[in-house]
Amino acid sequence: MIEKNNALLSSGTVHIIPETDFTKKLASGKKLQIKLGMDPTAPDLHLGHAVVLSKLKQFQDLGHHVIFLIGDFTAHIGDPTGKSKTRPPLSSEQIKENTKTYFEQVGKILDIDKVSVRFNADWLDILSSKDLVKLCAQVTLARVIEREDFDTRMKNNQPIGFHELLYPLFQGYDSVVLKADVELGGTDQTFNLLMGRFLQEQYGQEPQVVITMPLLIGLDGVHKMSKSLGNAIGLAENADTAYGKLMSMSDDLMWHYFEVLLGRTKDEVAQLQSRVAGGTLHPMELKKDMAQEVIIKFWSLDQALKAREAFTALFQQKDYSKAQEVQLPSGTACPLWIVELLKIVGAVTSSSEARRLIEGKAVHIDDNVITDFKAEIAWQSGTIIKVGKHRIYKIS
Repeated sequence: MIEKNNALLSSGTVHIIPETDFTKKLASGKKLQIKLGMDPTAPDLHLGHAVVLSKLKQFQDLGHHVIFLIGDFTAHIGDPTGKSKTRPPLSSEQIKENTKTYFEQVGKILDIDKVSVRFNADWLDILSSKDLVKLCAQVTLARVIEREDFDTRMKNNQPIGFHELLYPLFQGYDSVVLKADVELGGTDQTFNLLMGRFLQEQYGQEPQVVITMPLLIGLDGVHKMSKSLGNAIGLAENADTAYGKLMSMSDDLMWHYFEVLLGRTKDEVAQLQSRVAGGTLHPMELKKDMAQEVIIKFWSLDQALKAREAFTALFQQKDYSKAQEVQLPSGTACPLWIVELLKIVGAVTSSSEARRLIEGKAVHIDDNVITDFKAEIAWQSGTIIKVGKHRIYKIS
């Protein structure tokens, strides 16, 4: 049984550090404390978060104690992972607002009734100056600036805020307070996770095992999934929109989603690729299967079947009666700036994302391509808005 559980929990991971400690912890038979921390820097979680949340669910199903840590203190700093400059700080109001939606979204994957939700402001807000100095004394500056993004910024003569240097220490101290046995995170979190292991040793605790999960590439096929880059699929989005976005990805990116998000092995993916190359499996139908599986996993079977049916009707049969209907708020101006229209229907979340789509000639109003970022749209009931290849909205 232990070997079977070890194989399950190890599947799909990038690193388990160290594997020998992980095997020992599982063999102990005790209920392990499994930690996952997320800073509420944005209101929505996306499928990239779902990769690590799915692994957390496996631990939960095996009876281990899951701790979902809301970084309401560390969100004020902003994890500098992958950033080339200091992040602008979030206000307490922004953090509180962003936190509101997390629990509902996490509940799509985890059994919330069996999750301990903690907030790191509960202990980090009350650290005394003496405690903070003691924490900082555990780590050398040389160790902190080994972190890749800090090292890169120093080489490029880009500034690093002193508060950013403290971020890994605060995240590591969370593990000390929670006495975590295992901490999960993406590969971009490796430094911070190892800091938790290191600090636990300094405070006389048994160090946690670090498990890293692969980063999900966003719909652009280049960068990791991120709301700010406009390449994400939010867990709070409706199933039809999510299905359409999945269908919009390249065929090459599809293989990554099969492996990282759906847990297919490399051999299974290779077999599918061989069938496509041999002409016995059409990539469009396979992509439909992939999108359907994702919607089943994170939404529901019923929503997945309806989304696939609607997609086929819309994009293969050109039946716009199946388009997602959107009712504009009472008093909405007409004509309306195209960017505001795209935001209202939920096609974009930012003006920069709208600009990228418009400049890429990916926005159509009633089959007319929009190329002017400043265009005013005289909308009416029945107006069809197409965004990219696989998103269609109809104003009701």
